[in-house]
Amino acid sequence: MDVNCQNHPSFHLPDTMPVMVLGDCYLFPGCLLPLFIFEERYRLMLAHALKTDRMFCIGTRVRTAKDGYELLPVSTAGLIRACKKQEDGTSHVMLQGMRRIRFKNTHQEKPFVIADIEPMPTVIETEAGYVDELKDRALDLLPDATSCAGDAMRNLRTALLKIECPDLVCDILAYHFVRRPPIQHSLLIEPVLEKRYDILIAELERLQAED
Repeated sequence: MDVNCQNHPSFHLPDTMPVMVLGDCYLFPGCLLPLFIFEERYRLMLAHALKTDRMFCIGTRVRTAKDGYELLPVSTAGLIRACKKQEDGTSHVMLQGMRRIRFKNTHQEKPFVIADIEPMPTVIETEAGYVDELKDRALDLLPDATSCAGDAMRNLRTALLKIECPDLVCDILAYHFVRRPPIQHSLLIEPVLEKRYDILIAELERLQAED
């Protein structure tokens, strides 16, 4: 978890980015995703990323109405924070989500996808005080420390309370507590922060009611 606001427009993004295509995998800004790289095409992708700007993104494969598949048009630019290559050529990678992006088009398909990208800004439609109320409401819905990992839950709650960036708090909560792919999908592609919080709070309330 990174306590800085990764969606700040000053964070530099390249114009193009390699894409690792995975089903029902959603990376959010400020969060860490461990990956095991074993396919040849993604070994080549990783080598390319390490030689350039150390970045790639997850292209989430979603089912279409005609029983086909397509890439979700929104992703999160990821920065390689750690990479350990094994003797057999596979690698363990820790990818940190940095900023939401949109795919503009694809200009390479083989041996791995490279897409033209653009940043996806977060939109705030109300006053800061209302957004803070939404953030506090979401934090109040976190599972009890006594029923969920004790010290780890208390430490997470304490860390989140110190973060001043409300969109980062929403993304961290979404990544760690939302497990249903359709809800993860909705949270990732929604540009308006208040609507993101509405989706997140509804899901946290549903989880609380199940306990």
